[in-house]
Amino acid sequence: MRTKVGVFFGGRSTEHEISVISANQAMAAINSDKYEVIPVYITKQGRWYTGDALRDVANYRDIRSLLERCTPVYMKPVYGDYNLYSDKAAGLFGKKGPVATLDVAIPVLHGSNGEDGIFEGVLETIGIPYAGCNTLASANGMDKITMKMILRAEGIPMVDYVWFTDKEWSDRRDNVISRIENELGYPVIVKPANLGSSVGIGRATDRDQLIDRINDAERYSTRIIVEHMVEQLQEINCAVLGDCDEFETSVLEEPIKSGEILSYTDKYMGGSKGTKGMQASQKRIPADLPADVTERIRFLAGETFRVLSCHGVSRVDMIVDRTDGKIYVNEINTIPGSLSFYLWEACGLRFDTLMERLVRLALKRKRESDSKTVSYDQNIFAMGGGTKGGIKGAKGGVKSH
Repeated sequence: MRTKVGVFFGGRSTEHEISVISANQAMAAINSDKYEVIPVYITKQGRWYTGDALRDVANYRDIRSLLERCTPVYMKPVYGDYNLYSDKAAGLFGKKGPVATLDVAIPVLHGSNGEDGIFEGVLETIGIPYAGCNTLASANGMDKITMKMILRAEGIPMVDYVWFTDKEWSDRRDNVISRIENELGYPVIVKPANLGSSVGIGRATDRDQLIDRINDAERYSTRIIVEHMVEQLQEINCAVLGDCDEFETSVLEEPIKSGEILSYTDKYMGGSKGTKGMQASQKRIPADLPADVTERIRFLAGETFRVLSCHGVSRVDMIVDRTDGKIYVNEINTIPGSLSFYLWEACGLRFDTLMERLVRLALKRKRESDSKTVSYDQNIFAMGGGTKGGIKGAKGGVKSH
């Protein structure tokens, strides 16, 4: 019997369309002789659908027509229930039943409400084996501020930065500007803390531009980060595959940008009419770097993956300062565009093999987590706890005077 693999994609995210592309690439790559692929598309409104029509990117040109050919579904937040249930009433009395039972879940959800730990928490509540970072690693990897705090504490090089909330910006704007100008100077890069794909990111070379860029970034996030901008930079990316105890790093790529910042268009629309995801972006593979620099970048990518306790496949984006050769970790993408399959193919690892590795990693983690104690068999209520004085808790509670 084939293993049933649910691939989840779309979502309430600014990176919704990129997720659709990445997921369709992944589903096409999965070995259908060994695995039965069940697509689960999450709309921009948060509704779930399944159906074979979801496996053709061309169908997404008319979402309404596409969804009419699909079945609305949901999963129950019940541990051990891996069923997809139909959201349509069946028969005269409206009984609803499962349309499929999943064995493994593979989230291919980019950005907020998918890559940030929210969806992973749903999967952990259900208890289904799934590939990719867990809730904690996803949340830490997605939030640029938290990520940088953790990595810097572990000695991983970061560019200098200042962070603040949208309320701070509204109430104490002059103080925020002073901090940025005194601690960083110009030019700087302004970013929403929890978005990817270059959404809401802008360069500022003076105070007026800074204000405009922050006003734009706060449209997308309640927390904003402003970073020192390395002007003579070289961007280098490295994928990592495995878990935090055993992983491997890929060859390096150098994305080619059309302007000062690698844009959404550079990443996803590079001559492909938006149907090939990160695979379509202009890049050099492998990056043309000295051997010692390549080794250092791969080491830092692995350390980033390890320190954040990542799992599955991630991509770590690095910055090389051409003026002094210093290398910085920019960010990690815990569910990278196109799952970075093109970097693994350049290492000799085929896309179908990559997907099989992800399934195996999901099952391995489930076996390991099931061996841990999460509760005790004893019922304190049956042992006299919770009755009379028992409601005071351990050690008799707090006495009133």
